[in-house]
Parts: sequence; structure tokens; C-alpha cells
Amino acid sequence: MTKIFKKRRSMLYIPGNNPAMIQQGGVYGADSILLDLEDAVALNQKDAARILVRNMINVIDFYDSEVCVRVNHLSTPFGLADLEAIVPLQPSAIRYPKTESGEEVAELLKIIEQIEDRHGLPHTKMTLHAMIETAMGVQNVFDIASKFDRVDAITIGGQDLTADMNIVYTPDGAGIDFARKRIVMAAKASHIDVIDTVFPDVNDEDGLRRETEYAKRIGFTGKAVINPRQIEIIHDVYTPTDEEVRKAYRIVKEFKINSAAGIGVFAIDGKMIDAPIVTRAEYILRLANVTVG
Repeated sequence: MTKIFKKRRSMLYIPGNNPAMIQQGGVYGADSILLDLEDAVALNQKDAARILVRNMINVIDFYDSEVCVRVNHLSTPFGLADLEAIVPLQPSAIRYPKTESGEEVAELLKIIEQIEDRHGLPHTKMTLHAMIETAMGVQNVFDIASKFDRVDAITIGGQDLTADMNIVYTPDGAGIDFARKRIVMAAKASHIDVIDTVFPDVNDEDGLRRETEYAKRIGFTGKAVINPRQIEIIHDVYTPTDEEVRKAYRIVKEFKINSAAGIGVFAIDGKMIDAPIVTRAEYILRLANVTVG
């Protein structure tokens, strides 16, 4: 599959059984909308939520937000029914919870592509986001991230991971720090996006900002969101500043001029500019929707 750049600074969870919130999903301004059929939906609401999401996903205008659906795991009574209902709709991505191995992803993709074949759909449109929420998933994350063209993002599920590790989630994230960094490294080595876990205290805006700044520093592409109030802070952290954009613009412009002259490495204000710095500058410009003519 051809990799397409998508802003994924924020991914807003919306319970699949909440029609009002689904209807308003696009107006919240998140880069991605995550319609949830898994943990946010009670067992006795699973079938109703699946029907609701199936009926609303193609009639609601989500504006510029990417639309993903988190299905239930195939080991549950609901996973296969979720795939049968959602795959034919071809949202931007299916998010799969508690992914633990490359073999598990291969089996999931086999089922997805069988459904697509029955509906005459290509295998090249909808992608897969694998959630890493167990210690086994952390151990196998590189296989999960690197072997499949349709996996274009991985995410860490902090609450389930701490439960699987039998530890308590703390505001400093100490217990899952190793997992965070291992998951980021697997994503970077695989050239895919990596999304941080939710910040559970919606009233602690300072804590959310600190955790988002840390996630950005260690390499996460963006952060999951459980309340629309959290989106603005996350976007503020991840959106390049005007100074960063001006600097990136200058670097890319000079790079184009020097490349045309056959020069690969050059200097701006006495500082060497080479390929990695240009790549970083190009990424900043994509985030800022700026092109260099």
C-alpha cells in the first residue's frame, strides 16, 4: 500500500452506542475519530452499538477527521460479527485491541480480506491499527509493526497494559515507560505512526500537557483522547510554532536550491544541513500544511 501522510495528533474515542456524540464527531476537531465497539460498550449493548455504527458511519459528515473503528477481539463472541459489519463500510482503519503477535495480525488480515473479497472490495484502501495492551504484545511489537503493509499505526493501551502487568497506573507513567519507548522504536523502524495512550483525568489539564509533551519528546505521533476538551491542549503541543515553520521552510527551500546545483550538504547560519535535518523540516511543514514552491 502507498503510505499517505495523515495528521494524527489526536484520536478521539467515541462510544459506539452514543448516537449524539457520533453525530457530532466531526465538529470536535480531532484529527481522527475512533468509534469504539470494545471497552466503551457494555456487553448487553454490543449488538446495538455495532448496528448504530454501521448505520451512521456512512451518513454522518466527519469533515476532515479520519474515521477508525475499534472492533472487539476475535476471541470474544463479538469480534467476527464486528468485522462482518464494519469491513464492508471501509472506514479509514480498523483498530484491533490486545494484539500480541505477528501471527495474530496475519490471521486477522486473512479474515478481513475474505470479507473484502465477498464484497468486491480492494485490499488497499482500509488500514489496520494494532493496539499493544499486554506484556506479550510489547515483547512482539516489532513483528506486529513491521511485517504487514496494511498496519500503518500502532498504539499503546496504557490502562490494559498496567492491568496485565499487575501494576498501578501512576501520573508519571513510570510503570509503562519501557513499553512506551519499545513501541515507539518499533514504529519508527517500521516507518509507521505511533499513538500514545489516553490521559484518564479529564480535569487535570496541566497533567495532560506534561504527559503529551513527554510523548512528543520520545517520538509518539499523537495521543488518544477520551474527552473533546483534551483536543486543544494536544494540538497545541503537537502543532509546530511559527518559528519552527519559518525555520523548516527556509531549510527546505535552501535544500531545493542546493539540490538543483548538485550540492547535498550545505549550511544555514553556520550550521550544517544534511538529509536527516531536511526530512525533519519536511515533516514540520506537512503538519503545518505548508508547501515550498
